[in-house]
Amino acid sequence: MTVSGFRIQYASGTIFSPKNRFSAKTINLNFRISYILPIFPAAALSLLLSCSQAKLSDARGQYLRGEYHAAGETCRRLYRSTPRRERALRGIIAFEAGENYRRLNQSARAATAYGNAIRYGYPDTVMYLHYARMLHREGKYEAAKEAYRRFLTFRPDDPIALNGLRGADQAIIWNENPSGYTVQRAELFNSARSEFSPALTPEGDRLYFTSSREEALGEEKSPVTGMKYNDLFLSVRNEHGEWQKPERISSGINTDEDEGTPSISPSGEWMYYTFCHADPDRPATVKIYLSGRGGDGWSEGRPLEIVKNDSISVFAHPAISPSGHYLYFVSDMPGGYGGKDIWRAAIRNNEEILFVENPGPEINTAGDELFPSLCNDTTLYFSSDGHPGMGGLDLFVAEERGNRWQVSNLQSPLNSPADDFGITFAPGEEKGFFSSNRNNARGYDHIYSFARPEVSVWIEGFSADPEDDFIPGAIITVEGSDGSQLRLVTGKEGEYRFKAGSGVDYLLTAAADGFLNQRQTFSTAPTEKDTLYYVDFEMVPYMVPYNRPVLPENIFYDLDSDTLRPESIEKLEGLITLLNDNPTVTIKLTAHTDRKGSDEYNFALSQRRAQSVTDWLAARGTDRQRLSVRGFGKTRPARVTKKMAEQFGFLKEGDALTEEFIEKLAPDQQEIADQINRRTSFEVIRDKFGPH
Repeated sequence: MTVSGFRIQYASGTIFSPKNRFSAKTINLNFRISYILPIFPAAALSLLLSCSQAKLSDARGQYLRGEYHAAGETCRRLYRSTPRRERALRGIIAFEAGENYRRLNQSARAATAYGNAIRYGYPDTVMYLHYARMLHREGKYEAAKEAYRRFLTFRPDDPIALNGLRGADQAIIWNENPSGYTVQRAELFNSARSEFSPALTPEGDRLYFTSSREEALGEEKSPVTGMKYNDLFLSVRNEHGEWQKPERISSGINTDEDEGTPSISPSGEWMYYTFCHADPDRPATVKIYLSGRGGDGWSEGRPLEIVKNDSISVFAHPAISPSGHYLYFVSDMPGGYGGKDIWRAAIRNNEEILFVENPGPEINTAGDELFPSLCNDTTLYFSSDGHPGMGGLDLFVAEERGNRWQVSNLQSPLNSPADDFGITFAPGEEKGFFSSNRNNARGYDHIYSFARPEVSVWIEGFSADPEDDFIPGAIITVEGSDGSQLRLVTGKEGEYRFKAGSGVDYLLTAAADGFLNQRQTFSTAPTEKDTLYYVDFEMVPYMVPYNRPVLPENIFYDLDSDTLRPESIEKLEGLITLLNDNPTVTIKLTAHTDRKGSDEYNFALSQRRAQSVTDWLAARGTDRQRLSVRGFGKTRPARVTKKMAEQFGFLKEGDALTEEFIEKLAPDQQEIADQINRRTSFEVIRDKFGPH
């Protein structure tokens, strides 16, 4: 790529120091970068040949050897000693400092360095993408979006930038609406250095992880990270369920080389892990190793050949499936979708590779997909910086459905602007551990615990008659779509209560002596918060001493009309349900009018009103033989019920809405009383309909 006189040539190659962290974590097989300087005027050339230029060449040498920690420190000192007026040189140094900090996961320093390079006019379009991603990792989403848009003016179709822009937008929403998980730093497992890739055994009583803490073998510190090289560590849970202080595995599995990202077989007898061996004179090799567990602990590991005769590609981050039939891993071998991809190999007898396949573009992107782990053979967890996310590496879950994978971001708080990766679940539970470098300015990784707290969902209510008198001793039966079944008895105030599940459909039935059975369906929402639902039963009486007419609310008519008003329909739908739930009962429908008009007219009008209800019910499947009809005109004025008295303050329970009573009311109150008299009620008259 040529930009304003600089030609930055990307040539395939692997840059490693004698040992480095990348084998165990990012496996960042970055391209070798050679800087070909343009021909400057004499003054500029003199500048670049100064003593400062000698130090810049030192930093470049360190960078090319993969010694990013050392190169970053050299660039930092050089930048501070370079005068502000030397803008071109300060831009070069700032850019190269940013490259080193980016590879060290020190996003705050990298963002500052790239910002300085932009300010001093460093001519590289890709720098804007790096700058945007570092701002993204720092959670500065608005600034990151602006930088992504700036880069997209140069490359409008770049998938990494487009996904980054979408991820920054979504991250703002996810932060405002976090998932139900709780996250805590697992202090027992952490040190002042790095810990990552926790792996629980199938029994959940042992936790393996990778660490560069001081207890790791060897004394040499990597010029790449400034830390010791990684070893495998173990914590055991005692009989009280308490995790014990972790210790380095003392058997032959740990060496002076770099070991990490363990995965334990379903039997617990085999461990797959990443191993990196480096030769100062040759590119480092990253492979998957296999170790067996015997009486003396884990044996010395041996390489697992995934693809025959491939000594160039990376093979790392192994994850054995719970069935033991597949080994998932990370590689940059040919045939992928860009960066590092997740692959899987069919495996037999723990080490015999049958075939290798790529899960496809639903999982793999132009970015990096890393750290696979599985809860079952169709549910894959992994980390990616290619899918839209909150910054850095985000945790994702992929569910295999048919021949396709459905991928979802695990969102906040499992994900953060930093790197979040290497998740492991306790057997059969929504809790476990993962690693993250959130809240660490040096980019060090640490282990965090997570759990989804148990959500309390309750359904409660009461059973009462139409006058709101409680019905104690009613039987409430509950059937859930999750297979749950309950039988409850209402208390002295008609109350019941039970603990329900989230996202469950329920059928509730209420039964009591002297009352018709009543059913209700109800669905609880998939929720991450404690929730209380109310389901009440208003039960209809049908025998002594309860057999009194029932007045369904809102079964009213306009003046001089037998047409059902729209608000009556909903209540009649409930009557149909009641008749369907009690197929042996017959009911009598009685209709009434207000005080206006002659007796003959009102008798006819009330009969038509009752008939209109009967016709409506019959049109919807109710057998007419279950329905009897009678109109009473204005001869039976309504008597004020407890509900009516509560609704209308000028009425008292027991008042009869006679013509004499109504004429004493104010005009607006008279209209209400007349409307109450224009009504249809029903009562159960027999419980023997049908064959018996």
